[in-house]
Amino acid sequence: EPLETARAVMIMIHGRGASAQDILSLAQELPRDGFCFLAPQAANATWYPFPFMEPMEKNEPWLSSALNLVDAIVQRVRGAENMRGANIPNEKIFLLGFSQGACLATEYAAGHAQKYGGIVGLSGGLIGPDGTPRDYQGSFDGTPVFLGCSDVDFHIPKERVMQTRDVFERMGAEVTMRLYPNMEHTVNMDELEFVAGMMEEVASSK
Repeated sequence: EPLETARAVMIMIHGRGASAQDILSLAQELPRDGFCFLAPQAANATWYPFPFMEPMEKNEPWLSSALNLVDAIVQRVRGAENMRGANIPNEKIFLLGFSQGACLATEYAAGHAQKYGGIVGLSGGLIGPDGTPRDYQGSFDGTPVFLGCSDVDFHIPKERVMQTRDVFERMGAEVTMRLYPNMEHTVNMDELEFVAGMMEEVASSK
């Protein structure tokens, strides 16, 4: 659906070396009735240059720029600050990312906690080295969250996915986490089917 007539919005954030078109291709496997799909494109196909578990300051100013871009899209969707938008309420907005995009999506959501339609982190987790304070403010107020990853992902340690789950649960999210044995760094149909169910539940609600 065009943004102006959509009932819900899925914001999709691509991974390192990929494109907006790549992540939008997942929409072929997801419900589309009533949904607008939006995907920003990173400059040079990279949201930030160094691995996500490096010190955050090492990935500046790119990291802050990327987080600000996600926020600008959310504000546009909400129609906030006199921007042209669809006035989509927060509880009808989904954030989905894969790999570097999943790291960005979960980090943005944690820093802007509220009731969302859903948050989906596919092969990703919160940004920063081990020991990073996770003193995020706010509540997810029951937001459904799905975290899926291989249990042996070369880029994403399963411990970081588990930590992300714990942080989101502490902040009031309803988290489903699935670690897939020996899966490659990819997206599988089980993940997409779960996300489709999340979307259908929100699309059918008033």
